[in-house]
Amino acid sequence: MLDIPRSLYREPKILEDIKALKRTLWVNPDQESVKNVWESYPFTMSDIDDAEKRLERFAPLLMQYFEEVRETNGIIESPLKKIPAMEERLKERHLIKGQLYVKLDSHLAIAGSIKARGGIYEVLKRAEDLALAAGILKVTDDYSKLAEPKYRDFFSQYDIQVGSTGNLGLSIGIISATLGFDVTVHMSADAKSWKKDLLRQKGARVIEYDSDYTEAVRNGRLAAEVNDRSYFIDDENSSTLFMGYAVAAKRLIKQLEEEHIAVDADHPLFVYLPCGVGGAAGGITFGLKKLFGDHVHSFFVEPARIPSVLIGMATGLNEKISVKDYGLDGVTEADGLACPSPSALVGKVMKPLLSGIFTVKEHELFNYLRELAHSEGLYIEPSSCSAFEGVARLYDYPAGRDYLAEWGLDEDKMTHATHIAWATGGRLVPKDVMDHYLETYIDSSR
Repeated sequence: MLDIPRSLYREPKILEDIKALKRTLWVNPDQESVKNVWESYPFTMSDIDDAEKRLERFAPLLMQYFEEVRETNGIIESPLKKIPAMEERLKERHLIKGQLYVKLDSHLAIAGSIKARGGIYEVLKRAEDLALAAGILKVTDDYSKLAEPKYRDFFSQYDIQVGSTGNLGLSIGIISATLGFDVTVHMSADAKSWKKDLLRQKGARVIEYDSDYTEAVRNGRLAAEVNDRSYFIDDENSSTLFMGYAVAAKRLIKQLEEEHIAVDADHPLFVYLPCGVGGAAGGITFGLKKLFGDHVHSFFVEPARIPSVLIGMATGLNEKISVKDYGLDGVTEADGLACPSPSALVGKVMKPLLSGIFTVKEHELFNYLRELAHSEGLYIEPSSCSAFEGVARLYDYPAGRDYLAEWGLDEDKMTHATHIAWATGGRLVPKDVMDHYLETYIDSSR
């Protein structure tokens, strides 16, 4: 174990609970009102706008390749769905005030997960940068021309490397191979076999490791250093990935309006995001805070066996610490969240924005999965189901009740609150695998 100076233990009780594998809620002591944040913040609204415009430029090309996005004119977006039956089930056991929705990034086109936002976006940006630099593309062009053989031949001169536990690798492997890139996905031991098989079917090269996500990322990074035509997509540090995720917040505005959901001082919005290395959850949180300010409250949810972002932020060490330094093995059924160390970027940029982090026990992932399937007919991955832990247990912890009081969220305001559980993956899960999930029961001590 790493010898961590006691002076760095800002939340010693929380960290002791983590070592004991207890479920918990850590409330971020560094969160500020956004009026104090943006002047010195490293990202702006124009960064989100730029990413949104780039995705719009590529929409005609995506329609060329993927029939499933033609109905949305090439825009990759997921539904926001009210789930009253699931809400009723949760309210039978927990104090929940307000209404419950699920954001179905689990059903995003092409990659079937939240990584269809950041992962696909970064590959598209790489393609655009290369084509613009070579003088074969102008931003005023119809990007559908990039499907022509000569452009695919151009992209085939370049390779893309990424390390992944599964879903990021799927998104990057699928879109990279589709555009013509030579793509290699370095997969950790946590990655599910069906994801590796699907990647190979789509034309990506898959290298498997017996070790964890950190080793897969390290090898991907090393492989990309071989030549200047190789590009590493860095889940631990990429501001490009981060911005691709942030675009989701702008898309959510219209969906909230369609549902007649107000977000203001009297109608708070609570969002619960499954969190692995932190990039996707962090990017979405940034976008939401930029648009809704202090009226949105963003919580990450991590497995109790591998709460890397919580440990990183609670100690202040961020990427310099691993769950293994706390004696945790990091083994979880939530493969998409199996990252022992957090993003170097996210802990720093979330410091003034994030509300807090819940941890969830392994057995609850499958309990929530079954409840959602049986009550709403929705099927998502176990890692996605972690979001419901935040919805269910906000009032269970003294820290959660204190948080509401600190932000002036009394009973009346909470009665008018909207809760969004952000489902992050699931559509591409094979039926036999999903059937296995539905029949999986784990000892509650894990």
